[in-house]
Amino acid sequence: MKEFIYNEMMVHVAVCTNKTPKNVLIISNNADGFVTEMKKHDGISYEVIAATANALREVKDSAFDVVISELDSDAAVLAHFNRVLKDDGLLVTKHPSLDNVEDNKQIMQILGKYTKIIMPFNLGNGETALLASKEYHPTADIILHRTDMLDGLEFYNCDVHPAAFAMGNNVRKAYLGVIKN
Repeated sequence: MKEFIYNEMMVHVAVCTNKTPKNVLIISNNADGFVTEMKKHDGISYEVIAATANALREVKDSAFDVVISELDSDAAVLAHFNRVLKDDGLLVTKHPSLDNVEDNKQIMQILGKYTKIIMPFNLGNGETALLASKEYHPTADIILHRTDMLDGLEFYNCDVHPAAFAMGNNVRKAYLGVIKN
């Protein structure tokens, strides 16, 4: 797997969707690649914590515009994501394979209590992640100027961003009424 693809997609899809991100929380036990990508965004601060529920419990309320997470999500973790996000915040998180419909539906239904938009997206390496947003739509609200000004990218660009959200009819049918876009 080309790790740079995963890192670029997890970071830039989120940061280039939020209108004015100032604070990003990265939840990972191996955040070096995410940090490398965050450094490409001038003026956006970031904090890294371990991918544990205990570390997330210590995070201040409404402190972050964006959360990028590799933490396995259950109802309590999803509630903490909501708690630490600002009113217009957004989350990008790992989730079970889209083939695991029931587990994903449960995650999406819980996220639906907190966010307006829930959409899976292709990471470009055969995996998908979930974007859950309280305000911004990842294809309608993409910040093209921000995507075009990024240097040193190997995969992500302003064309890949909206294309990542294209899903086949099998996914659309399996998740009808659960994906919120």
